[in-house]
Amino acid sequence: MIKFSLRCIQGHAFESWFQSGPAFDGLRERGLVTCPSCGSSEVSKALMAPSVSPARKAPTPEMREKLAALRAEIEANTDYVGERFAEEARAMYLGDIPDRPIHGEARLEDAKALLEDGIPVLPLPFLPSRKAN
Repeated sequence: MIKFSLRCIQGHAFESWFQSGPAFDGLRERGLVTCPSCGSSEVSKALMAPSVSPARKAPTPEMREKLAALRAEIEANTDYVGERFAEEARAMYLGDIPDRPIHGEARLEDAKALLEDGIPVLPLPFLPSRKAN
C-alpha cells in the first residue's frame, strides 16, 4: 500500500491510499479517483515529502551495562588476534594450531568463507578494542 498526496484541478488537496503507483494510475485514467471536496476526476499527485524512519533508539543504560560486561568478559578470556582472525580460526579448525578462544577482525568475505566451510564463528556486538594479547 502507498499513500499519495493528491490535488484536483480546483486546487483541493487530499490524501488517499492505493495498492501501488500503477494501481493509482489505472484508477485515475478510468476516472475512478475523485476529489472528495468537489467530485472532480481531474486529479494528479501533489509534491510529497518522503517518509523517513526515525533513527534507532539509543541503547538503554541497562543494555550498555550488559554490553560492557560482555566485552570485559570476552577481552579477559580470549586472545585478540587482530586482522589474523580468519587465518587463525581456520588453522585451529584444521588442527594446524592448538585450539584457544580468540577474537579479532575479519573482512566480510573472509567471515562468509569461514561459515561456508563449517567453521563456527560469531560476530561480536561491539568493535574490538584492538589490544593484542
